[in-house]
Amino acid sequence: MFSSKKLAIVFGVLLVASMVLAACAPAATAPPPETIVETIVVTEIVEGESVEVVQVVTPTPEPEGPKTLVVCQGQEPDSAFIYGTDMLAASTIHELIYDGSTESGFDNRSFDYQAVIWEKVPSLADGDALLNAVTASEGDTVVDAAGNVALLDPAADPPVTLVPAGGTPDDAFAYEGGDVELDQMEVTFVLKPGVTWSDGTPVTAADSVYSFNVGADPDSSAGKYVSDRTASYEAVDDLTVVWTGLPGYKDSEYFTNASQPLPEHQLGQYTVLEMLEAEESSRTPMGYGPYILQDWVAGDSMTFVKNPTYFRADEGLPAFETLIVRFVGENSNANIAAILSGECDIVDQTSGLDDQSELLLELQAAGQVNPTFVTGTVWEHVDFGIQPIAFDATGAGTADRPDFFSDVRMRQAFIQCMDRQAVVDTVLFGQSQVIDVYIPPQHPLFNEDAVSYPFDPEAAGALLDEVGWLDDDGDATTPRVASGVEGVPDGTLLEMAYETTTATLRQQVTAVIQQSLAQCGIQANINLMPAGEWFADGPEGPLFGRRFDLGEFAWLTGVEPPCDLYLSSLTPGPDGETMISVQTGEEVAFESGWGGQNDPGFVSAAYDEACNAALQTLPGQPGYEEAHKEAQLIFSQELPVAPLFLRLKLAATRPDMCNFIMDPTANSEFWNVEEFDYGACAE
Repeated sequence: MFSSKKLAIVFGVLLVASMVLAACAPAATAPPPETIVETIVVTEIVEGESVEVVQVVTPTPEPEGPKTLVVCQGQEPDSAFIYGTDMLAASTIHELIYDGSTESGFDNRSFDYQAVIWEKVPSLADGDALLNAVTASEGDTVVDAAGNVALLDPAADPPVTLVPAGGTPDDAFAYEGGDVELDQMEVTFVLKPGVTWSDGTPVTAADSVYSFNVGADPDSSAGKYVSDRTASYEAVDDLTVVWTGLPGYKDSEYFTNASQPLPEHQLGQYTVLEMLEAEESSRTPMGYGPYILQDWVAGDSMTFVKNPTYFRADEGLPAFETLIVRFVGENSNANIAAILSGECDIVDQTSGLDDQSELLLELQAAGQVNPTFVTGTVWEHVDFGIQPIAFDATGAGTADRPDFFSDVRMRQAFIQCMDRQAVVDTVLFGQSQVIDVYIPPQHPLFNEDAVSYPFDPEAAGALLDEVGWLDDDGDATTPRVASGVEGVPDGTLLEMAYETTTATLRQQVTAVIQQSLAQCGIQANINLMPAGEWFADGPEGPLFGRRFDLGEFAWLTGVEPPCDLYLSSLTPGPDGETMISVQTGEEVAFESGWGGQNDPGFVSAAYDEACNAALQTLPGQPGYEEAHKEAQLIFSQELPVAPLFLRLKLAATRPDMCNFIMDPTANSEFWNVEEFDYGACAE
């Protein structure tokens, strides 16, 4: 049950709102207009005779007037320019204006992509994506075996390593000069005919090429990963563009490498720097989606009107003549009150509802609000400090920090001491799920054979005993003591720091995990810090500087399973230097410097092999699915981190809202905003 305090806050806001309304209302409310029923007398011929017949005539109801949808959004975007912002709040605005992802013009739904303005999603199977063998020579720009852009130079130190055409990472070789055969991707994208800008001008392939060039410009804030690995992006006719990658670049998400069009006929007069500030690009951009941005009152709202040239207008879409996006902040109590009072039709996922799950469920049961809980693509996890930075030079078992986690049995014991289901049930009110790897079971590439670890203090205790962490006093709730643990002085207590941010959700999660770890004789001392401090860059940052025992945070997954998070080569560390792994005794280079994401310092040759094979194989090619599933299996056995649960996406609507469907992988809950409706549609 939710507390009376919560209710008092929410309904107190409602009371104030009702008092304000009452003060502004007339002294008496007129009764609703009376329904008038008329009777008329007509003459009809019945069996050859004229007779008078009384008929009842009910007036035809007046047609329903134009409808308005009010969306209450927690955050105001800093710009509406697709290359001028990366805020989540802007993704909603872009769906209204453009209808589709602002990266590609495709929608990402249910771990797959759907064509919006393009005829289809290209594929190797259909032949609109090709993998060609091409010749590269000294001086050419290519993508090397590690995925980096490189110049073919036989004198390079270290040498440029390449994967030959048709090969795998196991076939990589050092370039020594001359000609080499490499794979090169070519992907064709075809626009749907009849898509027009809101001024009636056709959307063309040239607009997509223009957009690509804007995004690739150094002054643009767009990510440059794909554009840096692009050999050419060209229009071959009014509706067709062809993307060609650099030789050696095998992109597993090649089918999204189209660029969402921009109206060159409107914006071509501006430089990229000017577009970051220009009204036509950043405040009232022209689009081809269901709505036109008519007005933007900073700090208050955006007003959109129906786009009469929308390419789905003949389907009667969108349903609303006007759509208003109000910026309401992240006060969850006020935002729930606003939807209860009718001030908002939708309260979006940026509106701070996360701490009101219990209340929303109660209001749903009462038929007052319709909350939507969806497990998204952000997964929370606890990382094990397998290779702290102190171990790089001094080795395990120093006074700086005991070697807690190089032994896989310790990591397997710890995850069985974490009551992850209790976290889901109590903190997330049963609306999420425990996960065992870095993708959820709903993902089409999920390996059902991955090892699952239930909460089992008894089994965990047996593993701890094997390693040498003993319950020497017969009290399971007091810290275990080291006895014969390799690299750890006898008598050392099983006590360590458990660190994360001060976010409310994490405060709640750490409390549950701390309590369940204690049942196994593990003392976890919680240390909460501001996000900026916790996520600070290495070497000073505690997380990415590898200066932690247990560390909780979240990564993003997606269509492509992110196995590369735990590649040995991506351990953060000093650029150009190496470490000796406490797991394997092998030398490992810090190939990404302090920018690597493998903060546990996990090293596994088998995992590296499986993940690299998965990353170097394209969807639809033999071995792609198998390699991804093998990487998951090894991950679940070796446990570089303890996966906890999927973070929730949470929004709320009026009870009679129709077609509001939150999707796990869609950036915005407004991916199908053109289909939203309310009222009779719910009957």
